[in-house]
Parts: sequence; structure tokens; C-alpha cells
Amino acid sequence: MLTKFYQHSLALVFAINEINSNTKILPNVTLGFRIYDSYYYEKMTYRTTLDLLFKSHRLVPNYMCSASKNRIAVIGGLGSDTSIFISDILSLYKIPQFSYGSFASEQRETEHLPFSYHVATKETHQYTGIVWLLQHFGWTWVGLFVVDDDNGEHFINNLERLFSQHEICLAFIQQIPQKNRFNEMTEITNMFSKIYQFLKLSKASICVIYGDNRTMTLLITIVCSLNDDYKELKSIGKVWITTSQIDFAVSRLERGLDLTVFHGSISLTIHTQELLDFEKFLHVIKPYSTVENKFVKAFWKEAFECAFPDSLVTNTCTGKERLENLPDTVFEMHMTGHSYGIYNAVYAVAHALHAMYSSQYNYQSVFGCKSPEFHDPQPWQVLPVSRCSDSCQPGYQKRKKEGEQFCCYEWAPCPKGKISIQKGRCCSTCPEDQYPSHDQDHCIPKMINFLSYKEPMGICLASVAVSFSLITVLILRTFIKHKDTPIVKANNQDVTYVLHITLFLCFLCSFLFLGRPSKLTCYLRQSAFGIIFSVAVSCILSKTTTVVLAFMAIKPGSSMRKWVGKTLTSSLVFTCSIIQVCICVVWLGTSPPFPDFDTKTMTEEIVAECNEGSVVMFYILLGYMGLLSFISFTVAFFARKLPDSFNKAKFITFSMLMFCSVWLCFVPSYLSTKGKYMVAVEIFSILASAAGLLCCIFSPKCYIILLRPDLNKREQIIARKH
Repeated sequence: MLTKFYQHSLALVFAINEINSNTKILPNVTLGFRIYDSYYYEKMTYRTTLDLLFKSHRLVPNYMCSASKNRIAVIGGLGSDTSIFISDILSLYKIPQFSYGSFASEQRETEHLPFSYHVATKETHQYTGIVWLLQHFGWTWVGLFVVDDDNGEHFINNLERLFSQHEICLAFIQQIPQKNRFNEMTEITNMFSKIYQFLKLSKASICVIYGDNRTMTLLITIVCSLNDDYKELKSIGKVWITTSQIDFAVSRLERGLDLTVFHGSISLTIHTQELLDFEKFLHVIKPYSTVENKFVKAFWKEAFECAFPDSLVTNTCTGKERLENLPDTVFEMHMTGHSYGIYNAVYAVAHALHAMYSSQYNYQSVFGCKSPEFHDPQPWQVLPVSRCSDSCQPGYQKRKKEGEQFCCYEWAPCPKGKISIQKGRCCSTCPEDQYPSHDQDHCIPKMINFLSYKEPMGICLASVAVSFSLITVLILRTFIKHKDTPIVKANNQDVTYVLHITLFLCFLCSFLFLGRPSKLTCYLRQSAFGIIFSVAVSCILSKTTTVVLAFMAIKPGSSMRKWVGKTLTSSLVFTCSIIQVCICVVWLGTSPPFPDFDTKTMTEEIVAECNEGSVVMFYILLGYMGLLSFISFTVAFFARKLPDSFNKAKFITFSMLMFCSVWLCFVPSYLSTKGKYMVAVEIFSILASAAGLLCCIFSPKCYIILLRPDLNKREQIIARKH
């Protein structure tokens, strides 16, 4: 006898006593009960269920031998298998069953328990709890001890899938048969040997146990029966994790065993609530003061290991023994999760009966007569639900069954991106600023996202922009300091300074793209970028054109000499730049960019961005800049071999090749990215192209000015020409 489970019976008695003494629930109706034991055995479960229904003095199946018994509902059993065995008979007579133990497989529940109602949480929630617990402590090497039955197989399959998803590995899986399944002594010996090897040799410090109380009792017996080897196991440092079906309940035979190795075990429990009156109720129970003397005495003898005066044992039960002095493995004073489930099940039946009698009273009040239908309540009337299909949980929607009546349907998960908040409702789309939860049963607000200065990518891009801006300033300072040297004077000194300033502004304009978009930054950033880069490319084009014209002007009788000078270069820079300015003015005057929120591109984020207003004008701006770049590249390419000591065409050719490559790659990259990464692509293109122009055009000159001043002389230049 497992005395710890006697609390289940006491919870039933306590709940019925509360209801019978409550004038607001079932007035003038007294509830009774009968308790039967399943003995963890299929045949006895079927026999006791038949006894409950039909036995008075002798068993006559399908015949009510006693008219005084009005059976309304059955509460049980603790295990899912027991519940299924009971349901096999109860479902024939439409008697509802309230199961207070967790159920492993939803499919088996649907097939075998048509009139069953659960008061405990589903077992699948325990799988998530186990994974969360292992992740919390960083335990990734775990062993399993699992009962060898259908529920154990279901547990292994589900846990293996969850473990693989969360990178938790299984060190071993050991299935434990039930006690009544051992056929030979060799099976017991093999089982002892396997478990001992796993405990002693496996490096896994975490062991998860799944089964029922018999599984735990067998494991305790095996571990504690290892004699001398067991002393060695005390220090192996195992952490045991048990599911809610398992309880550390021991009988008189196991009570003397040393359970040190199981100290510190972690158990998942079913929800309970502390009831102060229940503890007072337990204190009242005494073997000599209770009407049900025989039942209480059997428990008392087993719990306190004593005997009553009518026996020959010397250790006599005095009746003054205190339940609170018993260890938790023998009896607990606070209400356990399973006892709380029984307590709730009794109240569920009582409230259903109360609703039935209230309906009968209303019928009599309206029609002035008694209703024979409700005069003698039948079990099938408790919780009167008549549906072709069961109700569903939020996150699902109805789907009609082919070939069935319109009221017959099945439940399918909501499509991706939709939710259903209430049971039986159709799936709906979340508002634009929210997204569906993982279970698709509620909406979660989206976070506003943009390329911030505070995140690593923003910090990196801003640092690069500042660094190149300072380098540009230093180069410009160097050129101003050595403005009287031949290499600085050559090829229009003013255009060189303008190019320096525009490159400096190119690096700085990248800051218009960082941070949360505002009305001002959206209005300026694309136009500023287009105009500044157009001026820079125009300066390069004018420099290249000057080189070509200068070479052609030195030929005898050439008419090109009149074109060589500052007037041509300045006019070329102004003309090419003003065209881009006109494009930007038209764009800003007709359909300017503005701050906007993109709620559709990203599932869980709202992207704060700049709506370009007119995408056509944006690509016209890029197209014109690309045209200038192509012309500059072409002119520089054909002028790259001209015999001039200060010929910059080679470096300009390479710089424009880099410039064009960057912006050709920009278009597909820009179109294939989403959210803040689109902005990052454009900033990177701005920095890369500007840095290419700066390094390729000015680094050779800086090399001569700073490191080879001997080459920066007029005599040296004339000598090199000849």
C-alpha cells in the first residue's frame, strides 16, 4: 500500500463534505461516493469498473441491482492507461470520466476517451519545461530512464525532436519495464546490470525519468539493491529530473532504503493551490474518531508501522500519532497537484448537477409541473455538450470535412501571418504595426528599426566616414602648403581644390543616411549625394579633358590652343553640375522624399525609412551620375598613354573604373536587401567610391610631394620630357 496516495481519497472526501455543507450548491441534494482500486492491473480495472456499475450482492453485468445507486460521474484514473481501461466500459453507458492525471497522446485521448474531461494540464507542456530547465543550467548531455510502454515511446519521440532543436544530446536511453513484465530472473539481473553501468560509467550528470510511481519504485529498488556498489554511487553527483506522473512515494518495504542518491531531485509538478481548511481536515483524521474505521486503520497501520490492540504485534497504534511527523515519501500535509485535480473534478460535477437542477426548477416555475426528463438526472446529462466536432484552441480555424455535414469540421492551424484570438473564430490578420505570436493566438507589437549610430554597423560606417574626411582635409592642407610646386600648379589648381572639397562633402553626406529618418534628412540626402558626386565627377572630367587638349595643342598649327585654359574647365564643371541640380530641383518640387514606415517588408519589425517620393527621379539622378562617370572613364582610357610627365589619365582611368564598378554593383545589391541594410548598402557605396577617387588620384601626387621632392622640380620635369 502506498500511503502517500491516500491523500487522493481524502481530497475527494474533503471536497464532497464542503459541497454538502454549502447551501448555495445543490441545496437539498447530498453527494456520496465509492472508492475502488485499480491495482495497476488491466483485469482488475475492468472488474472494479463493472462492480461500480452493476454489483450489489453479486455481479450481474448490464443490470442495475440496486435502485438506490445513482452514479453520475467517475473520477480517475491517475495513469492514462487506467483512464482508457475505465473508459472502455463507461463510454458504453455515456458516463463521464474526469481524469486528474496528465495524458501523453492527444490521438489516444480522442480515440479512447470520448466522454473524458481533463482537470490537469497536458503532458506536452512538460516537454517544454524540461528543455527550458536544461537550457537554463546549460545541461546538454542528458540520459533518459523511460517506462517501456506506448506512453514512453511517445515521450522519447517528442523529447528527441525537441532536444535536437535546442542542441541537447542524449547520452543514453534506458527503458524500464513494469514490475509485472519481468518473466525470468535473468531479465531482472540484466536490468540491474544495465542501470548500474549507466549510473557508474556514463559521463552524463543529468538523468530524466519518465513513467509512473511503479517506475520510480523499481529504479529506487535497483539502485539501493546494489549493496557495496551503491555506496560508490552516492558520490556520482547525478541530478534527477522527474515528470509530474512520478511521485517519491515508498511502501513499507522501500521505507528503510537509503535514498541519499536521489536527494536534490527536481520534479515537475501539476498546479495546486494551498487550502487551509484541507490541512485542518487532515489534523482531524484519527483512527478511533472516524466513521470509516477500517479504511483509516489500514492507512494508519501502514503509515506508522504499528498495529491495533486486536492484533498480536507489540508496536501498538495509540491513535495519537501525528500525520505531520511522517516523511514526505510516506504522506504530505499540503495538497498535491493530483489531489487538487480530484478536488476540482468533484466541484466540476457538482456545478454541472447544480445547473441541471436549476434548469428543472425553471421548468417547473414556468409550466407549473414537474419535468420527468430532469426528475432523475442521468450521467449523460452532466456537461451536456452535443457537437459533431470538438472545440479548438486559439490559433486554429475551422476547415470543412469533405463528404460530411456542414456542422462537421476539423481544426487547422491559421495560415502564416494570421491569428485567431477566441475559440472557434476565423483567422484574421494582425494590424500593420503588429505581428502574430508563435502560437498564432495573439498579436505582438513590432519594434521600430533603423540604422542607428549606436549599433556596430552604424558605428563602423560613421568611423570610416570621419576617418576619410580627416584624410581629405590633410591632403588638401598638403596641397595648399606646396601650392607653388610644379606638381600642384599643373592642370588647373582651382579644380583640384574644388575636387578636394567635394570629396570631403561626399564623406560627410553619408551622415544624412544614419540615424532615424526625419523630414529634413529625407528631403536633403539623395539630392545632396547626387549633386556633390556630380560635381566631383565633373571635376575629374575637366581634368582629363585638359590633359587631352594640352597634348593636342602642342602640335604645330593646332587650333586647340584657344580652348586650353581655366575658362573651359570651369565651364565644363559648371555645366555638368547644373544639369544634376536641375534634376534635383524638379524632383524636390514635384514629388519630394519624406519619412515613412515600412510595415510589410520585415515580419517582426517596422522599418523607419525615407520614401523616395518618385522612384523614377531617383534612378534618373543615378543614371545621369553614371553617364558622367562613363564619359570620364572613356576619355581617361584613351588619354592614358599620352607622353606627359604630369599625365594623370592613368590614375583617373583606374579611379573611374573603381567608381563605375561600385555603382554598378550598388543597383542589384540595393534592390535585394531589406530594411536598414538598404541604407547600409548606399552608405557603403558612397564611402567606397569617394575613397577610390581620393586614393587613386591624389596618393601618387602625395607620394612625390612628401617622399620624393627631388622629382617635384621644373628642371627634372623638362629633363623627363626630353
